[in-house]
Amino acid sequence: MTQIPRSALLLGLAGVLPFIWGALTIYSDPAVTLTLETLGPRFIGPYVQLSYGTVILAFMSGVLWGFSTKADGSMAATGYALSALPALWAFFMVGGGPVSAAINLIVGFIALLGLDFTFWRWGLAPAWWMQLRVLLTTLVVACLLTVVI
Repeated sequence: MTQIPRSALLLGLAGVLPFIWGALTIYSDPAVTLTLETLGPRFIGPYVQLSYGTVILAFMSGVLWGFSTKADGSMAATGYALSALPALWAFFMVGGGPVSAAINLIVGFIALLGLDFTFWRWGLAPAWWMQLRVLLTTLVVACLLTVVI
């Protein structure tokens, strides 16, 4: 098992903060008040989680695209095609109210984990990739579940 580089781990965990903050503001009135006074309503509860989740799925498409550049021939073509799926999923499936959008983001992040595994098995992602992605996906899905339940 290869250790996750510290910078990748810290930046990955920092990337989960908007999801955590959104979940916190669902359950904490003081956090809502602080957010309204400092950042505005866009950064509360489902709003921040859903908009940021959409951005992150699109970002992860770019990450997978980058991995695809390490492949050749049909594997590269398959990688490029697969890498577009998270962004397309977010574009077409996130909407229709907070609960359905959160459910679709959860499905998108779990499916992304499958794509991460595929790219990792192909040797295109770093050896530590799945350790990081399982951790981050678990945290993100747990936060998004606060919108659903």
